[in-house]
Amino acid sequence: MTTAQTHPETARTDPLADPPTGLPSARPPLWDRRFALFFTARTISLFGDAMMPVAAALAVGALYGISGVGFVLGTWTGTFVVLVLFGGVFADRFGARRMMVIADLVRVLTQGVLAVAFFAGPPPFWLLVTMAALAGAGVAMFLPGANGMVPLVASEPQRANATLKVADALAHLLGPAFAGLLIALTNAGTVYAIDAGTFALSALCLALIRLSPAGTPKGLRADPLQNGPTDSLTHSHSHSHADAATDAHSHAATETRANSRTDTSAPAGHALRRDLRQGWQEFRARTWMWAVILIWVGYGVLVFGPLVPLSSALVGTRLGPNAYGLAISFLGLGAVLGGLLALRLRPARPLAAGTAAMALYTVLPLCVALGADLPLLLAGHVLGGATMAFWSVMWATSVQTHTPPAVLNRVSAYELAGSVSGIALGQMLAGPAIALASPDRLLLVSAGACLAGCVALFAIPAIRTLPRAAPTGGAERGAPSGPQGAELN
Repeated sequence: MTTAQTHPETARTDPLADPPTGLPSARPPLWDRRFALFFTARTISLFGDAMMPVAAALAVGALYGISGVGFVLGTWTGTFVVLVLFGGVFADRFGARRMMVIADLVRVLTQGVLAVAFFAGPPPFWLLVTMAALAGAGVAMFLPGANGMVPLVASEPQRANATLKVADALAHLLGPAFAGLLIALTNAGTVYAIDAGTFALSALCLALIRLSPAGTPKGLRADPLQNGPTDSLTHSHSHSHADAATDAHSHAATETRANSRTDTSAPAGHALRRDLRQGWQEFRARTWMWAVILIWVGYGVLVFGPLVPLSSALVGTRLGPNAYGLAISFLGLGAVLGGLLALRLRPARPLAAGTAAMALYTVLPLCVALGADLPLLLAGHVLGGATMAFWSVMWATSVQTHTPPAVLNRVSAYELAGSVSGIALGQMLAGPAIALASPDRLLLVSAGACLAGCVALFAIPAIRTLPRAAPTGGAERGAPSGPQGAELN
């Protein structure tokens, strides 16, 4: 997903090009300054984020119940879904790194306000909802560019994605337990204050990343699903790995997408619609992508959306709030194991392998619904975390290596919007749904839906047979980012 580097020690080659000479056979190193800063920014921010589900479930739940938790989380997610498409376009136009820094600063504000509110006393519900909406808008501006930044700062996307997933998992291992401890010793305001600090540090690290000005695209690469090379920007059904420039942040002018420079006279509204339309064409051209997202909408409504409010209520009532925080930490432990597994395995059919892993995720809602004792509950969360982490790496790498860098931000925005929209609906419906059935029965439905979704994923040839693609190296390891664009799934 990055163009070949002018520096031979970090360059990766196009398999259609003549064999290069003078390149070392060893894999390029992952840990250079750019990736180290990006990794630090993401790890610090993820640790703060990992504390939030526990803070929301326990602090908000104690004040406003399951319906309050569901509505606050649903507001956050719904705002994200509405605005994420614009986040992809803005990342293309103004630079992914710049939008990520702005988004971090917005979330410093939202989490700081909530920290002050919780320190001052029980915050009013309208404030919780308002800050959730602003924070969701910040994430919508952040995530499309975060996905596209990976090929810009790392020579091998799968290694980078797996490394980031391990960091994410460690954050979710330590963050929830730390949040539960802080709430027990102080109050939720401390958790929100720490989260605000993590966003400030993340913004600083991202601001320090420097990428070189754009290089010249190398030409076309054959798409593994097509016969011969294609140009994805002129053919909506192309799956090519065309090279493109990546974000240049050393000069403000180079942070504007190359496509924008081709039509500077277009009115802003027309240009925005054109960019959204082009992203949609690229998204719908990939059957494997839109089919996964369609299934993920169902997962969001029936599995991921209701899981936090329902399981926090069931586990908290039966085993105590500390048990729920411990379970979330073990979910993080499982994700560490899944990320480490993804570092070692390179399946020829990544989405097929990820789907096989996701079938085991069924155990997580099942063990909560059946009232498993604490050891079995923790084991179920370990397994659920591992399977989700492995799927996430396979999915993120597939999106990054099967999508042209010039449209990756916008395509990522569409897949994020689709996959998260179901979660927003599921979160909002969790409270009203308990009037129709008990939480344990609803989680049994979640377990069945998870298994049915995996059957559907396997049944679609475009998903089952999607091959692993070698990274084409979008930007030179010093090249800028054109339109690039995160994890669902």
